[in-house]
Amino acid sequence: MAERSQAIAGFMEASGWGAARRANLAGDASFRRYERLTAPDGRVAVLMDAPPPHEDVRPFRRVAGILTGLGLSAPRVMAADDEAGLLLLEDLGDDTYNRVIAARPELEAPLYDLATDALIMLHRRFRPALHQQVARLDDARALAEGERLLDWTWPALKGGPAPAGARAEFRESLAAALPAMRAVPETLVLFDYHQDNLLWLPGRDGAAACGLLDFQDAVLGPVPFDLMSLIQDVRRVVPPALGERLIRRYLDAFPRLDEAEFRAAYAVAGAQRNIRILGTFVRLAHRDGKPTYLGWMDRTWAIVEENLAHPALDDLRRWFDHYLPADLRRRAIDPVRLVTTE
Repeated sequence: MAERSQAIAGFMEASGWGAARRANLAGDASFRRYERLTAPDGRVAVLMDAPPPHEDVRPFRRVAGILTGLGLSAPRVMAADDEAGLLLLEDLGDDTYNRVIAARPELEAPLYDLATDALIMLHRRFRPALHQQVARLDDARALAEGERLLDWTWPALKGGPAPAGARAEFRESLAAALPAMRAVPETLVLFDYHQDNLLWLPGRDGAAACGLLDFQDAVLGPVPFDLMSLIQDVRRVVPPALGERLIRRYLDAFPRLDEAEFRAAYAVAGAQRNIRILGTFVRLAHRDGKPTYLGWMDRTWAIVEENLAHPALDDLRRWFDHYLPADLRRRAIDPVRLVTTE
């Protein structure tokens, strides 16, 4: 800890912020920490502390550059030490969507429209062929992420590891659905596009009024992915009418998209993402001592079930009904007593 503190102090001094006052900001599910820096002259910035080997700041810098280059509002990187895992970032403020909507509920629909417009702008301007250094959400990764359910949630619910046969059937069932996710165009997927990672910047014009955070896990993936993440938020129920309005807004902006293919890809991406989240929440509780995430398990199961209702996911729905039926899905999970395969 002392060595890390010295590295941070040296980085701040070298970047001209050595005399700044420091205040902790909210963290997240990773090893990253954030601090707001206030210089004696009133300037503000954000320090990202992402200690190696657990974290790597280079993907964040790469994606931030892409987004700002396209006219979107990601934090500018003011200074960086990649080896130490330290970034000095533009401070976009504290007006996250969750805070603004809690204080002013009448802004819910306009802010969600704005977040959809930011995706429309991104998808119109981004060219995947120019950014092949960004990792792809390919089938191998999609399957590996899905298996997190078997590594963590299965043993938490059933008291032992998933049998090899059940695991093989799961992979086959999920793999059978993935072609539907590939039937739509590919774009830059920010991966965690939801209310906690979006800011309202009313002083900026158009889609730039939507500030973007926490995009270091961005991948090349199907165009519905981020819109699905926005609407199928595990921490906040987006009214169904509003969710449908946002889908319609997006489709109207891209009239050449086949709507049936888009909705199938949306459902498959939603199932894949939220199955991964089910495993992640149990892993966070057991491995990382963060049981708070278990409070969102019921909501996440409900989202998975909603997606499994799409015909593109019939095989996977049958797998769940056989191996993890509805009554088992809502069983309480003890974060301490857990047998896993990892």
